[in-house]
Amino acid sequence: MTMPSTGYLLGALTVILVVTFGLRALPFAFVAPVRSSSLLRFLGAHMPVGIMVILTVYTLAGTPLTVAGAAPAAAALAASIGLHLWRSNALVSIIGGTGLYVLLVQLWG
Repeated sequence: MTMPSTGYLLGALTVILVVTFGLRALPFAFVAPVRSSSLLRFLGAHMPVGIMVILTVYTLAGTPLTVAGAAPAAAALAASIGLHLWRSNALVSIIGGTGLYVLLVQLWG
């Protein structure tokens, strides 16, 4: 089996370089029009709450309706809501509520 020629390798590297640079630079070409978008401002303001609602529904959908199943979920839900009202930080709320849920499930189960 023969090795590809130097010209072929340089051509392939040039194509790789141009495509990679283009893919990295392309998002910056759309920054100015997107910053003034009212839709993106709306999504930026409401997506963290929406994600928390989706995670809550997903968690509670598989929770058995017994004391052992519902108590950790209810405590974690209350902790998440409390953390969010206290800190107004979705990441803190999600991590705190999830951590408490995992801890209670391990201790209770």
